[in-house]
Amino acid sequence: MSFAETVVLGGLAGFTIYLGLPVGRLQLLGSRTRVGLAMFSVGILVFLLVDVLAHGFEISEEAVTAYKDGTGSFAHAAGLALLLVGGFALGSAGLGILERRIRPSAPVSPPIAGGATDALAAEDQQRLAAQASAARAQALQTGLIIAAAIGLHNFAEGLAIGVSAGAGEIGLATVLIIGFALHNATEGFGIIGPLGNIKPSWRWLALVGLIGGGPTFLGAIVGYNVTSDPLELVFYAVAGGAILYVIGEIWHGMRRYGHRELGLILLASGFAAGIVTDLVVAYGGG
Repeated sequence: MSFAETVVLGGLAGFTIYLGLPVGRLQLLGSRTRVGLAMFSVGILVFLLVDVLAHGFEISEEAVTAYKDGTGSFAHAAGLALLLVGGFALGSAGLGILERRIRPSAPVSPPIAGGATDALAAEDQQRLAAQASAARAQALQTGLIIAAAIGLHNFAEGLAIGVSAGAGEIGLATVLIIGFALHNATEGFGIIGPLGNIKPSWRWLALVGLIGGGPTFLGAIVGYNVTSDPLELVFYAVAGGAILYVIGEIWHGMRRYGHRELGLILLASGFAAGIVTDLVVAYGGG
């Protein structure tokens, strides 16, 4: 498979993330709908968490096995283990610290005692408008964080495509492209699920699609020319930490709506969707 073909097909595998994003433009009314879609996205993210950490553990464990067999160094094995732990901490705790620093705040002063009725009404309207604006900004910010976490995961997937194509394993590369394309199609729901009744603009959807799906294209380019276990491990580790952080944020936000049983059912459904789309990759040996 040529470099040009690998780049085009890698881009196609990442582009399918746009299939699920337009759902975010629908007016999702009712708490049940919000909880259902958000928890479905959590199920997809849980699968991604398991998937990326499994790949990360595999790279690290192979280095430990090589050291045990005398074919690798202790420094290499220890270095990969540190990359795994440090990358996960950067993606989880680091992302939480960053998000807290940039989170929009909208302090609102209490009504002034003895104020006129019309002044109070105007102040209440300003308060509600400020709260609505802050809620919208935070929801869209959460969506961007999810897209970034998925993008890190997809960069590692793109690396797998590029490495397989560069090594001449055309059959495996083709199956990986098809499998990742199907898999990425579900990831759009993971981005827009937590938005609830927030209706994003087409420009915002285009941006998060590029952030989430574009790295598959970039990873295919890098993987075709460069093979690096440490590079791949870093992206798996950071992606795993970021996904865990996002899962916690969505779960915390959805608790206030109730519908616990519905949420758990949809979570399991999202996890199942991740498994089913990944089976194509597993069948091809990826």
